[in-house]
Amino acid sequence: MKPRSCPHILVADPLHPSGLAVLAETSGVTFAAPGKMDRATALAAIPDADALIIRSGTPADRELIAAGARLRVICRAGVGVDNVDVGFATARGVAVMNTPHGNAVAAAELTFGLMLALARHIPQASASVGAGRWDRRAFVGTELRHKTLGIIGLGRIGSAVARRAAAFDMRVIAHDPNLRDDDTRRALAECVTLDELIARSDYITLHAPLKDATRGLINAARIAAMKDGVRIINAARGALVDEAALADAIRSGKVAGAAVDVYSAEPPAGNPLVGLPGVVHTPHLGASTVEAQEAVAVEAAQQVVDALLRGVYRNVVNPQALST
Repeated sequence: MKPRSCPHILVADPLHPSGLAVLAETSGVTFAAPGKMDRATALAAIPDADALIIRSGTPADRELIAAGARLRVICRAGVGVDNVDVGFATARGVAVMNTPHGNAVAAAELTFGLMLALARHIPQASASVGAGRWDRRAFVGTELRHKTLGIIGLGRIGSAVARRAAAFDMRVIAHDPNLRDDDTRRALAECVTLDELIARSDYITLHAPLKDATRGLINAARIAAMKDGVRIINAARGALVDEAALADAIRSGKVAGAAVDVYSAEPPAGNPLVGLPGVVHTPHLGASTVEAQEAVAVEAAQQVVDALLRGVYRNVVNPQALST
């Protein structure tokens, strides 16, 4: 490694130009942003980087982190950090940050779009008309009004969904083990246990982070405890759901339908939910709005600059790394 006078930032995934502009306009840092980097190129470039900015496309795993001899910061331009080996980063004293503010509205709006598409069979009806058919009876839907929406995870996105559900006259219940008694988010929903949410909900939407305790959260046993005809929306992380169990429940009619934006493996080749009637699919579009892409890029770039130049760390998911 060559000595240098200022920190260097590696941007391994495509980032909105507004985020790159933050880096370009900041004196005291250098950066490389060649677009989507393949594995070999990222491994070759990481030894010279003090900070790494990624989206969901680059796994910051043990090998990549270990190759970053200078690495002090990894910033995920987005919310989920399941493509980062946070434990290994912590052991190496590398702070892992996310950008939780920029895409909350985009993800909440997609969730509602999926819910409406599921309730009213919009994708199937559109395909039918496009194929020259006019079969109104085949697409009789159900209203959201007066239905019970169960929100698992009442963070920024879950809270935004709750506010929108109120405008649709839905009854909103939520489960979030991180809520405190004085948390103002409690005003958005009736807070219940997970078992109660599972039993009462007509619609269930997932907005929990993926970790060991939440992997397979929606499984065969919990599906069996749900109402007959429940509908499930997942725009959070695919591995929150046992996809095979959900597919079985849809085939049996226990679950009336599902709307899925995320998958345990992406793209979802061989996924049991793909191709099932009654399932609405999108290709991980939760943050895919012009506004969200710009917001998370600017947020990520500014957080990295502040950490490297000012020692100010925000949205750190492993604060213990700062004392390592």
